[in-house]
Amino acid sequence: MSKIKSVFDSLLKSQAKALIPFVTAGDPNPEMTVKILHALVDTGADMIEVGIPFTDPMADGPVIQRASERAIANNVGIKRTIEIVKEFRKKNSHTPIILMGYANPMEAIGIDLFIELIHEADVDGVITVDYPPEESKEFVEKLKSKGIDSIFLLSPTTEDKRIKLIIEQATGFIYYVSLKGVTGSANIDIEQVTERVQNIKKYTKLPIGVGFGVRDANTAKEVALISDAVVIGSRIVQEIENSPPSEMIEKIKALMMDMKKAIEKQEMTG
Repeated sequence: MSKIKSVFDSLLKSQAKALIPFVTAGDPNPEMTVKILHALVDTGADMIEVGIPFTDPMADGPVIQRASERAIANNVGIKRTIEIVKEFRKKNSHTPIILMGYANPMEAIGIDLFIELIHEADVDGVITVDYPPEESKEFVEKLKSKGIDSIFLLSPTTEDKRIKLIIEQATGFIYYVSLKGVTGSANIDIEQVTERVQNIKKYTKLPIGVGFGVRDANTAKEVALISDAVVIGSRIVQEIENSPPSEMIEKIKALMMDMKKAIEKQEMTG
């Protein structure tokens, strides 16, 4: 059983929801990224998405684009991202790590080498933003052979026929993108998200995580009511961007604790 499935199974037994923060590897620098990963776990992260820096992150808004630019300026690419995960694993072997990135860097080093490297680093899942399901079958099978989950994105415009096609390949969980647009671009229409999540659940028993647009504790609470996981990205990256180094960890911890309390409050009252 994958660590991702194990976490969701454990949370389900206690009727709890997963909190999944996102950070870009190498932002603001590789050493601080490792400290941030540990701080996220200390304040309630059930699993963590780690973004692979890329020069053309088409699904990401300005906040995460700038994070990629800062990381690339620190010479962090796909291999250094994997080294950061390895460093984190020296003290934490249990928290699932999901790499989120784009096909170009993976194909540049070769898919087989990429999978071998992330397997050695004990990566648990991969989200490849721009791999359509029609072109993913071999990649998914190779990941599966190493026990690594393939996590796919669904959007507000994904039609039912395509939902079925994607779900046939997906493992770990389904990532529902709550907005039309890029990360951090707008406020969530919770009624629309509720309707879409309920529709997706007709086709799969996989957990459903909701991300893009979760910017505060109240939104996190609303999302937790209708999904299995709350994904928080741009809001955390904003703290990294705007905080002086001496305050960064504490500000991230404060934000995470607010989000965690909101989700736990939902669990007690929902």
